[in-house]
Amino acid sequence: MLAAVTNTDDHRIRETCRKLGIRCVMTGEHATGTDRVAECAQHLDADAYINVQGDEPFIDPAAIDAVSEAVAHLDTTTPAVNACTRVTDAAAAIDHNVVKVVVSADNNALMFSRQPIPYPRDHYPAYLRQLGLYAFTAEGLEIFRELSQGPLERAEGVEMLRFIEHSRNVRMLPVVDAGLAVDTSEDLVRAGVLLEQAQAQASSGAP
Repeated sequence: MLAAVTNTDDHRIRETCRKLGIRCVMTGEHATGTDRVAECAQHLDADAYINVQGDEPFIDPAAIDAVSEAVAHLDTTTPAVNACTRVTDAAAAIDHNVVKVVVSADNNALMFSRQPIPYPRDHYPAYLRQLGLYAFTAEGLEIFRELSQGPLERAEGVEMLRFIEHSRNVRMLPVVDAGLAVDTSEDLVRAGVLLEQAQAQASSGAP
């Protein structure tokens, strides 16, 4: 059974959740969102935990379902699943706000970077974008809590590198998602337009 909880260190978000009747867990300040989820997990007993980051408001619900299914079938060497999707916009490949990932033949992450990886020396590769959609086993979050940040994570600002730097697997799950991650003020403007369009469509009764 899935239970949705907002996890934040911001009192404004907690107050908004209270007004809307949404369950919310307050945490202390943390270096990353996964550190915050790991603290939250200390108060919520579960076999697995799914983290949908707040900057991914348009994530496809089908992608959440897919990650939820995948985490239930991880082997003991793999503490986490991370969704990814194809980069279809050439500008996104060089956008440092878009985290790219290269994946092994057995679908584990080899490296995450804000730079375009792999480098297109001889031909233009198929880039994959990391989504802010993760799932962890309960044991995986305990492992994450105990690991220290490594130089790659500190340099790139991508917390899944913590697992990789300590020789832990991160299973990458390709999903179809054309959502908009809200990382910049320009993204926020585009998000507002998308919300207005969705509201207008809902009001008109259009499918």
